[in-house]
Amino acid sequence: MPRRAKLIFNPHANRGRAWNIGPQIQSIVARHAEAEWSSSEYPTQATQLAQQAGEEGFDTVVAIGGDGTVHEVVNGLMRLPAERRPLLGIVPVGSGNDFAASIPIETDVERAMQRVFQGEPRPVDIGLLRDNTGRLEYWDNAVGIGFDATVTIRTYQITRLKGFSMYLWAVIQAILLNHDAPRMTVQTESESFEQEALMLVMCNGPREGGGFMVAPGARPDDGIFEYAMIKHVSRPMMFRLVPEVMNGTHGRFRQVRMGKFRRMTVALSHPIPIHADGEIFAGFTSEVNRVELEILPGALQLLV
Repeated sequence: MPRRAKLIFNPHANRGRAWNIGPQIQSIVARHAEAEWSSSEYPTQATQLAQQAGEEGFDTVVAIGGDGTVHEVVNGLMRLPAERRPLLGIVPVGSGNDFAASIPIETDVERAMQRVFQGEPRPVDIGLLRDNTGRLEYWDNAVGIGFDATVTIRTYQITRLKGFSMYLWAVIQAILLNHDAPRMTVQTESESFEQEALMLVMCNGPREGGGFMVAPGARPDDGIFEYAMIKHVSRPMMFRLVPEVMNGTHGRFRQVRMGKFRRMTVALSHPIPIHADGEIFAGFTSEVNRVELEILPGALQLLV
């Protein structure tokens, strides 16, 4: 029986370049009577559309965009009871497409759309993030505290570059202009420690930032998260570590700490930026100084 699919297209993905594939998406949808599509025109609208699609009885909800679009759609689906939660489809047309790469899902639109109508569901883990104000948000790929969240903020100001080049230039800017290393108190179900650190990233998938292999061993369906921390190092050392993070070989340095967890609490000596799947969870003026993370194993069924 054909799946009734709701396609949520973000034309603003990849700095607006996704708009160019709109006619192609329309053509594909026209061949499938059971499919409908809507455009996401402002932040969080994809969350609303995904939740509404589930309430209306759609079997599948498809995020057509980048990691931010997937993040919003996931949050909409996770608002629904598990027994009424539609399947998740992804057509990656964003700047980074990091979560899709971890599955992997190809960036060719036609082939990715075939998964929507012909693919088989596979359970994937989802993360839950809470802060000291009581705010709650779901995440699918990575949560970053400190340096990489600052990098994310800086990418918003870069218009001439795209993809990995955009993230790399933002990394260089952040190394030169931002060097904040708060004391982090970290507690998981298996360890507890304090450390002055420039960056702490919790990972469901192996990469972020369009290809930085932050946690090369992370898998989105193994029931466990991984983390990578870069301690308080000099700017020259950060430049030394950048190519290592690209290749996923940074774990061999003593200035890097890596581990696994199912539940984690992080207390900060002072607030710093935090991102969830490349979406800013806490900015430069935030008052967030404590977050809790936990894994929800197999919480969504993803079409592969």
